[in-house]
Amino acid sequence: MITIDGVAQTFRGRSGPVEALRDINLTIGNGEFLAVIGRSGCGKSTLLRMISGLLKPTAGNVHVAGERVRSPRRDVAMVFQRPALLPWRSVEDNVLLPVEIFGWRKSDHKRQAEGLLEMTGLTGFRKRLPHELSGGMQQRVSLCRALIQNPKVMLMDEPFSALDALTREELAVELQRIHMELGTTIVFVTHSIQEAVLLADRVAVLSARPGRLRRLVEIPIPRPRTFGHNAHLEQVATVSAELHSLLLTDEIQQMQRYASRG
Repeated sequence: MITIDGVAQTFRGRSGPVEALRDINLTIGNGEFLAVIGRSGCGKSTLLRMISGLLKPTAGNVHVAGERVRSPRRDVAMVFQRPALLPWRSVEDNVLLPVEIFGWRKSDHKRQAEGLLEMTGLTGFRKRLPHELSGGMQQRVSLCRALIQNPKVMLMDEPFSALDALTREELAVELQRIHMELGTTIVFVTHSIQEAVLLADRVAVLSARPGRLRRLVEIPIPRPRTFGHNAHLEQVATVSAELHSLLLTDEIQQMQRYASRG
């Protein structure tokens, strides 16, 4: 579904060029849930922007469904850290916003919107305004808004990081259920090892800047998965420990580089 071939990104800074990503090579299968983790500033969000077509790579190419990504695509949806709902529009009208943007007939998608709101437990709130909802409910609306366009790929940039711990866990479990039901290809950026293990089929671990693909870690744990006690607790602990070790080793190496410069 997604092929990332030798992708790099360098930004122009005031004090010179800043290399964000270097030589990323990765293939993401149809219906796969890939989590991306790494230190702050390692280029995780930059990678999502290049997959979405919002940012052109300095080098390399990104292909989605066999087509080179040159600009934003209708079959690729983004979900950001903040819901960014329009405050004057109801829940239902926020969900239907992409339908209007793409010039589709609203009547053709109204039933789909109702189904998505039912799927995420928001049926009774469809006429409410965003300020009447909790943060978790607002992010559910944002998720429905992304799904209304029937995307082949959904890119999620730390969508739960601004929420309290309990709401974050609830939405992660909800997202897992939706993915199992719809089979959409998802690339999910997170700082949380726990979220990555709960949600992903594989985890791409990026090194510190410039971000490089340090390792791809398989998550061979049967679904559905939970944060609590379950039959696969030992597997969860083993994979979590591997990811933690990779990130911690990277941090130690970076500290050693800084120390050697001094």
